Amino acid sequence: MKKFLLVVLIAMAAQITFVSPLDAQTPTAAELLRRIDENEIYSTIEYEGEMIIEHGGRRFVKTFKTWARGNTHSFIEFTNREDRGTKYLRRDGRLWVYSPDNEGVMLISGHMLRESMMGSDMSYEDTLENDTLSSRYNPVLAGSEIRNGRDAWVLELAAKNRTESYPTRKLWIDKETGDLLHYELFALSGAKLKEYTVQRIEVIGGRRFPVEGQMRDLLRRDSRTIFVMKNVVLDRPIADSVFSMRNLER
Repeated sequence: MKKFLLVVLIAMAAQITFVSPLDAQTPTAAELLRRIDENEIYSTIEYEGEMIIEHGGRRFVKTFKTWARGNTHSFIEFTNREDRGTKYLRRDGRLWVYSPDNEGVMLISGHMLRESMMGSDMSYEDTLENDTLSSRYNPVLAGSEIRNGRDAWVLELAAKNRTESYPTRKLWIDKETGDLLHYELFALSGAKLKEYTVQRIEVIGGRRFPVEGQMRDLLRRDSRTIFVMKNVVLDRPIADSVFSMRNLER
């Protein structure tokens, strides 16, 4: 969840949440958050993705392939005609992009991290979150609500330090299945900046896996990005060469 592009692109790779079913008794806030963190762990993931961007009355469809190892290494290559050959490499907390237009590699850093990634509702900064939510936020169980037609626990998170991009977060977790149904991201002022809703879940390798969801950047008028994952393969070894600068430049 701290994860869905470059996962969802990288962030569907790095930000995806696998949550085990919850006990019948009321869990503590710390337990809920711990379960989310623990179930976000996987060795590797490969998938084909689609990013549908609707903004300002226009619609763009981008396709890509993603390889990722844990929450630290990700590689994505776009395959749609307009962006074919554009590649991203995330490694050791840094993010590089290769553009076929100028045949060069650029490190994305500083103010550029806050910019929209490929015109989507997700920023580059969103793809670089590596640490667990438990290490970065203090959780409070704020009750329960019906969300997406499901009875859900509501978890509110407050950042432990001032460096977080989103000082507060709000999560809705299905009481029966443990699925993360929805989350919202807030500024220090309390203004809601972004929201993400899971739209479809499949069972893959015995895990309940969110394969389609919608992100909305509320600072962009009439905007949303739908992420779709296909042909997902989990825990298959991926060669180190995939996450190399040489592969990015090739």
